[in-house]
Amino acid sequence: MPRKLPQITNDSSAFWQGGESGLLMIHRCNTCRRFFHPPAPICPSCGSLDVGPEATSGRGTIATYTINQQAWTPELTAPYVVAIVELDDQPGLRLLSNVVGLPPEQVRIGMQVQVAFEQHEDIWLPLFKKAE
Repeated sequence: MPRKLPQITNDSSAFWQGGESGLLMIHRCNTCRRFFHPPAPICPSCGSLDVGPEATSGRGTIATYTINQQAWTPELTAPYVVAIVELDDQPGLRLLSNVVGLPPEQVRIGMQVQVAFEQHEDIWLPLFKKAE
């Protein structure tokens, strides 16, 4: 599936390029220890500027999902799953991503998943597959 690639910034580079090392990097505050996403230079919980990327487990649970049946451009292959994944590392820490590696009709809320990176140029997109 063709993908529109994000623009890498100082704050987001670890998130988009951590997959090169197999790591899902999420910003974390060194003051209150809360993870947060999307990456930013300030903690949204406590306002600290002492933040930076930290490796997570890359594992989570599907909180909700939808199966997209519409091929919005001729290059897209439908159907595909768009899901909100809650990471195991912290309650409420969620990412919007795609679930890959199994038929869309097998995806379920509550399913355990793990990150699977897809490289495009110098970007490793964090997608999710059923946990082993």
